[in-house]
Amino acid sequence: MQAIIDWVEAGKINANIACVISNRPDAYGLERARNAGIEAICLDHKQYEDRETYDQALLTTLDSYQPDCVVLAGFMRILTSEFVEHFSGRLLNIHPSLLPKYKGLNTHQRALDNGDDEHGLSVHFVTPELDGGPVIIQCKVPVFEDDNADALAQRVQEQERSIYPLVVHWYCSGRLKMNNNKALLDGKVLPDNGYAND
Repeated sequence: MQAIIDWVEAGKINANIACVISNRPDAYGLERARNAGIEAICLDHKQYEDRETYDQALLTTLDSYQPDCVVLAGFMRILTSEFVEHFSGRLLNIHPSLLPKYKGLNTHQRALDNGDDEHGLSVHFVTPELDGGPVIIQCKVPVFEDDNADALAQRVQEQERSIYPLVVHWYCSGRLKMNNNKALLDGKVLPDNGYAND
């Protein structure tokens, strides 16, 4: 998230970050937002009786800002299909694997356990299918013989800092869209593994 804030402040992304919302009161992203003068909101999911009620409160809060784009960064909750469909084509996520490989959690350890020689990240549009939306871009990193999950995670996170702001820039400049469950960049359908995979 900090990288996106930095790009906006530097004028590399033509956008205004209206707010940062977290479901965890202790999320460091809220402090980052406050430090940048961005409204920071905690909607603690524990204060809601179920996922549907929480997601409706989240949707209502977001709608009050009339966002052109909703960027998920470290938001570790599965969103209801009603929420996702409401923001269809405007909802971006970053996932620490080369989708469709390793949807869900513990991706770094799973890559190590399977003996993969490369790992990485994917930025994708969010659809009701968990980590199943059209991939916009992927970035690969090598897996070394002596890697552990933390070392691999750090290598992936280093790439996230440049890739995610780039995708947000594309979106905010009107170059990136989702149509018929496909990601389009400059009007051209991207391949299933996204832009510039290699």
